[in-house]
Amino acid sequence: MKLQHNIKPGPRPYLKARHEKLSQMRWAHIGVQRISPCLGAEITGVDLRKPVDPQTLEEVRAALLAFRVIFFRDQDISSAQQMAFARRFGEIEEHPFLPSDGADNAVVRFDKDEQVAGVENLWHSDVSWREIPSLGSVLRARVVPQVGGDTLFADMVAAYECLDDETKVLIEGKRAVNDFTQSFGMLLSDEELAAQQEKFPPVEHPLVRTNPDTGERALYANGVFTSHIVGMDRAESDALLGRLFLEACVPEFQCRFRWRKDSVAMWDNRVVQHYAANDYWPQRRQMDRVTIIGERPI
Repeated sequence: MKLQHNIKPGPRPYLKARHEKLSQMRWAHIGVQRISPCLGAEITGVDLRKPVDPQTLEEVRAALLAFRVIFFRDQDISSAQQMAFARRFGEIEEHPFLPSDGADNAVVRFDKDEQVAGVENLWHSDVSWREIPSLGSVLRARVVPQVGGDTLFADMVAAYECLDDETKVLIEGKRAVNDFTQSFGMLLSDEELAAQQEKFPPVEHPLVRTNPDTGERALYANGVFTSHIVGMDRAESDALLGRLFLEACVPEFQCRFRWRKDSVAMWDNRVVQHYAANDYWPQRRQMDRVTIIGERPI
């Protein structure tokens, strides 16, 4: 049987080393239950209704960097408390295209039901079309379907590290264009689109970005916002990006979170992509998201 170029059966040495590293971590102020060998952990011992003390916050921050996405259960928090927790990690962004639960646009509300179907079931990295994309997001569940509506997360550091050497050489130093018009632009009139393009023109980011907090390198291209590779023939660019987009679909790089009411997820958007499974329609699913501004990708 002839295998496609991107299919690699068998174990990947990077994942063994990563599993061993995460297994050795110890925590004094929080409880940690890992979700998968590669990424994701549920955090206990933290009440987000109250200000998190500095020692606990430092371990939460360390857990986020280590596991790349972390989860909290049974957090009956208000929007103000959600924003207060997110602000401990940086400045909060306002989203120009998504509805919010208030006038400041800081808390984005995803409210899906029979009339408004969810369309977030594509692997993506939030706001990669911004000149300065997000550090991460804090997402809480307000209303969840009886079954379904999980969110999947993909580790793009693992995706990069497990590439073959030939592909790593090929993408080294390359930059890619990210553009909101491929998604949000489709919902705007010609006049609205032109106005938003003035504010948010296409931006170039490294195809492989470095996390300044850990030094780890991650694939930074997603099928929703990344349009093409700078300086490459368009057909070659499309073919290469198509291969790279598929890396998020590798189950060994993923974890899957089953929501309950008052669950909270926080992920490092610099090194993780996510996918909101749309298997719950026409049930209702209501989520609130606060996004933290990051830094210019390098």
